[in-house]
Amino acid sequence: MEQNMENKFVFDSKIKMILYGMIAVGLIALLVGLFSEGVVESRFWANLLLNNFYFLALALGGTFFVAVHEMGESGWQTSIQRVPEAMGRFIPFAGVLMLITFLFGIHHLYHWTDTAHHDEILAGKAPYLNTTFFYIRFAIYFAGWSILSYYLRKASIDMDSDADIKYYKKQRILSSVFVVFFAITSSTSAWDWLMSIDAHWFSTLYGWYIFSGLLVSTIAMIILILIFLRNQGYMSHVNKEHLHDLGKYLFAFSILWMYLWFSQYLLIWYSNIPEETVYFVERVNNHSTIFYVNLVMNFVLPFLVLMTRNSKRMIGVTGVVALIVFAGHWVDYFLAIMPGVVGENTKVGFFEIGLTIGYIGLFLFIVFLGLSKASLIPKNHPFYKESLDYHTNY
Repeated sequence: MEQNMENKFVFDSKIKMILYGMIAVGLIALLVGLFSEGVVESRFWANLLLNNFYFLALALGGTFFVAVHEMGESGWQTSIQRVPEAMGRFIPFAGVLMLITFLFGIHHLYHWTDTAHHDEILAGKAPYLNTTFFYIRFAIYFAGWSILSYYLRKASIDMDSDADIKYYKKQRILSSVFVVFFAITSSTSAWDWLMSIDAHWFSTLYGWYIFSGLLVSTIAMIILILIFLRNQGYMSHVNKEHLHDLGKYLFAFSILWMYLWFSQYLLIWYSNIPEETVYFVERVNNHSTIFYVNLVMNFVLPFLVLMTRNSKRMIGVTGVVALIVFAGHWVDYFLAIMPGVVGENTKVGFFEIGLTIGYIGLFLFIVFLGLSKASLIPKNHPFYKESLDYHTNY
């Protein structure tokens, strides 16, 4: 039993019942949103888009984490990579949920779909912003993400039973293809699903900004799952050195997120062009509380708390910061979506909180199911021993 606890995650009934309960809360919230007169249709679909995009971002971020390290022949992360690999399993589920959202709610989310009321600006964008091309891009995104993520994980698991170097080489090739494909589609999907909510507005930094949020929230989720697994008696091969490096990532990418946030804001403020400033005017004037809470949760707190080396080596401290960052980037996406879709009806109530709890439960269910299907230790990976012996002095 001890060996099994070390090598393979047992997805027991106690954990399943907790996650079933969270999913049930989400379903109740969904029903409340459907039948409550207090939840307008735009608010309903905006919350589905928010959670679909956020948890898709975590799944994509998990696959990107694996791919970029494999492509760079990094070794330290090998001990923990089964966690981000399992996160990638959520991609096709997010695709189904996103498709349902767009099929039934697209006209409530994007006013550019109302072609009868196109103005000159939207007419100029029509070759790109039209529903036919929108769904074609959607299909390309999810086909590419799902296929590459699946075979990247499969090559990793195949290596457990066969130490042939061909599987590692296959991983590196797939990783390179995924990183190139993701570099393009992470930006274009952000334009399609988030930036086009405010279709008259655009930012050339937007794709990078959304990517930075995706990256830091993914690191936060990896940290939280690893802490949970360690508390359950798994992942004893993962030590403070690995968590320290994840803490450094959390610290560094929070700064990157803030750099891109400020760069986007500064350029728009300085140029003072009405077509650009309207985005921030709406959020600063009408959603000022959440606007500043977003900055505190996603930059101020992680920057101040994780500044020292020792803080990044304290599992409890890093875990709390990861939890704040995880919640903070939900707030960031909330601020990106709600003002443009819901406007003055924007609020946070049981519907928003309950629905998000349900998505967390569903996401973790898929991840834990994936972890239970393969060894937590990629023992035949050529860099696994390097990861076991890893030590950092910084």
